[in-house]
Amino acid sequence: MATTNCTLEKMVMNLPDATFWHNKRVLITGHTGFKGTWLTLWLNQLGAKVTGISLAPSSDTRLFNQVQGEQLCESIICDIRDADKLQQEISHSDPEIVIHLAAQALVRESYEAPKTTYATNVMGTVNVLDALRGCHTTRIALMITTDKVYANQEWCWPYRESDRLGGHDPYSASKAASELVINSYRDAFFINQDIKLISARAGNVIGGGDWAKDRLIPDIIKAWQQGETVTIRSPKAVRPWQHVLEPLSAYLLIVERAWQGDKLSNSYNIGPINGESASVGHVLAKAQKYFPQGRIQYVNATDKLHEANLLTLDTHLIKQHLGISPRWDIEQAIQHTMEWYQKLSQGEAAIDLCLNDLRAFQEIV
Repeated sequence: MATTNCTLEKMVMNLPDATFWHNKRVLITGHTGFKGTWLTLWLNQLGAKVTGISLAPSSDTRLFNQVQGEQLCESIICDIRDADKLQQEISHSDPEIVIHLAAQALVRESYEAPKTTYATNVMGTVNVLDALRGCHTTRIALMITTDKVYANQEWCWPYRESDRLGGHDPYSASKAASELVINSYRDAFFINQDIKLISARAGNVIGGGDWAKDRLIPDIIKAWQQGETVTIRSPKAVRPWQHVLEPLSAYLLIVERAWQGDKLSNSYNIGPINGESASVGHVLAKAQKYFPQGRIQYVNATDKLHEANLLTLDTHLIKQHLGISPRWDIEQAIQHTMEWYQKLSQGEAAIDLCLNDLRAFQEIV
């Protein structure tokens, strides 16, 4: 059956436009992290001029080194808690578009280092926004928070952008607080500076190249590749899982539409459509299809740290405003993720694996 021009246009609109991004000056904070590296690579492919501000890559963020990230952007090592240096670097890079990803992004680490978590996620956000007050070339600032900004009631209904913010653990609370900071800067400053300020609340992401501790896929990959049994605390915990390319695509589309003058919401949830989420046990079962020798042991948590058991997102708003729907379902996301790690262990280059996934993601009809 022939594809109509209308259908083709709709498909193209659901992917970032290289003609828009070509030569755009884009600043990414947290560019050496998992999502930041993938975003830097994608923007490089789209022809953008990318400047990255982040901590130096660590063993948990080594994807940046694996894809030779310093060749993809101007990479600046800077802690966003250092307000003066951050102000200087942002002013020097003179960005047209800012995408703020830098964060302390782990729930369990936030219990171990609450002061660092709040300083990075709250005051780091303040420092980024305050630096932009004097940056008159910036037109769009997209601030990335999390699906965990909502006051979690452990109920079955997906959270909407208008639901109450909150957070039990320091990570969730710090991200909810950063949303208040974003709203304040939007109303107090940026409405008069003509900077469009938007926040994006993305669900749990998976994908090749994530090496962070206390995340499901990295933990099982590390254990299974060493022939060890992976220990799982909460197999019934439900999260809005998605491949990393899903939120990154949405971030880029939000920026494009905001630049073009579309009236957008202040915040958007990004996750599986219609609140469709999956349990940890379900994800593990799918992952074992691609690593059948992997062993799992379920244990009761002994540290008594609170983590939400049920979290789902309502994504109708971004679909209504931007026509964005996920391109890969959970099984496809897991397949691409597990095959990425398998092929890496077989000697394939990380950058080739990332580019292959990026091409596959964009070729879907």
